[in-house]
Order: sequence, then structure tokens, then C-alpha cells
Amino acid sequence: MARDIITLECTEATAEGKPVSRYTSTRNKKSLNTPGRLEKKKYNPNLRRHTLHRETK
Repeated sequence: MARDIITLECTEATAEGKPVSRYTSTRNKKSLNTPGRLEKKKYNPNLRRHTLHRETK
């Protein structure tokens, strides 16, 4: 199956006005399990803690 390259961006850093952290990942194009935007907890070095990162379009 084909996979898409997606960008994950920190949601908490934008709310606090700090520099955002971005990660790249892949997801299955035709997956029925994740119809919406992908969310993962990743480490943000600017905030020095794990935060929620959401897929950007």
C-alpha cells in the first residue's frame, strides 16, 4: 500500500508563543482506522517536555 509523508507540529508551543517543533512521519493513505488528522505525543526540545503534535496539511 502507498504511504504519505506527513508533518507533525507541536500544538502547545503555538499557544504559548514559543518556537514550534516539527517531526516528519508516514501514514497509510487508505487506512480506515485514522480518517482524521494524526496526533502523537513527541518531545519538544524548546519546552523540554513531551507535548501533543498534530498533523498539518
